[in-house]
Amino acid sequence: QVQLVESGGGLVQPGGSLRLSCAASRNIFRAAAMGWYRQTPGKERELVARITKRDITNYADSVKGRFTISRDNANNTVYLQMNSLNTEDTAVYYCKAELPFRTYWGQGTQVTVSS
Repeated sequence: QVQLVESGGGLVQPGGSLRLSCAASRNIFRAAAMGWYRQTPGKERELVARITKRDITNYADSVKGRFTISRDNANNTVYLQMNSLNTEDTAVYYCKAELPFRTYWGQGTQVTVSS
């Protein structure tokens, strides 16, 4: 059973927008803080945005004011709205569920920002 299912990645031009979605199993979603991370070749995976069960959010400095993380508790889904994309946002984006004693990762979805 796949625990986290990501969608919404793709190719966009600089200045464009994308919305990533991550659908989680109900039992995981209810107990977890959810986050979006990204990774480019040769770099470590880095935090993009995080949201707790009580809707407290954190963002990387590089995306503040451009990205918004949210969660839909009715549908067990977390979103990442990405606006004003630039080429440095190109990466594989991963959904993460943080539970007290374990962590779940999505398979990753490619976001490419290019002219």
